[in-house]
Amino acid sequence: MLKFIFWLSFLTVFYTFFGYPMVLSAWRALRAKTIRKGRIFPSVSMVIAVYNEEKVIERKLADLLRLEYPPSLLEIILSSDGSTDRTEERIARWMEKSSGAPPVRLLKSSAHAGKAAALNRGVEHARGEIVLFSDARQLLDSISVLKLVSNFADPEVGAASGELILLERKNGEAAVGIGLYWRYEKWLRKMESEIDSTLGATGALYAIRKGLYEPIPADTILDDVLIPMRIVFKGYRAVFEPEARAYDLLSSRTRNEFVRKVRTLAGNYQLLWEVGALWSPKKNRLFFQYFSHKVARLIAPFMLVLLFFCNFFLLQGFYLVFLILQIIWYGLALWGGMSHEKAHAKAA
Repeated sequence: MLKFIFWLSFLTVFYTFFGYPMVLSAWRALRAKTIRKGRIFPSVSMVIAVYNEEKVIERKLADLLRLEYPPSLLEIILSSDGSTDRTEERIARWMEKSSGAPPVRLLKSSAHAGKAAALNRGVEHARGEIVLFSDARQLLDSISVLKLVSNFADPEVGAASGELILLERKNGEAAVGIGLYWRYEKWLRKMESEIDSTLGATGALYAIRKGLYEPIPADTILDDVLIPMRIVFKGYRAVFEPEARAYDLLSSRTRNEFVRKVRTLAGNYQLLWEVGALWSPKKNRLFFQYFSHKVARLIAPFMLVLLFFCNFFLLQGFYLVFLILQIIWYGLALWGGMSHEKAHAKAA
């Protein structure tokens, strides 16, 4: 029984991080789907949910003026989720002194209800055929809107996700590990898109056909997964556009990245609990991809724990060598984490 659990755990982890990418590579080689892109200019409403963003909001607005898209076809909607700092004041001041296009609209809420409520409010007031979502912190490549909307020339495309480029801070502690993981994740998304659809979008930059939007629950954690997946359920594709880029800095602390990952995992558990269509191969044509990519990631940590503890009772030959390798691996991870925290404490 111990050997069975050991190998079940090992094969689950192996499939999650190595087997599934191999399947995707073979699948893409056999049956890749093209996207019929075109140089089109639909009206676009950019919706940005903001909450206490006074430090970055003016930089974001200045960056949006650089976008290469007809100003008459672009509007910027800033949906403030009950900000308590000077975010709304700075947006209002910007609107007063800026007489150029694209027009900027500020929507206010008297209470902090969460990002989902702010997005629902923003889309409700959007006038464009295409709704583009972005965040206040990240900066965009000037051709991002052009590149995203070109995908909507294909009538099968209902959502298009841009690419998030993580820039390393000088002496950033988490840069190497997080950077490698993010490149791996983008590789998977690209292959999934070329086969059919991505399993969500990059929250910093993605666009949808406005007519396909459904208000999302107020407690939604991962809007950038729920919104595109709902569109997939309607029979449309959600595709990845690598030439539409948003830029952000890698977190300088491993702890910050850990918090982000915990939030992502919590969001995936929430979707599995609340979105029944994900469990139905009839309603979710991406059933295989979703469970191989998303659900397997939720199972993998438990399999790693089982693998480690089963190994303590299997101490002969290969099993002993594997246990030693596991101990070294986890020891290095623990040592690296402690070293980074000490270095950060000294720098502070």
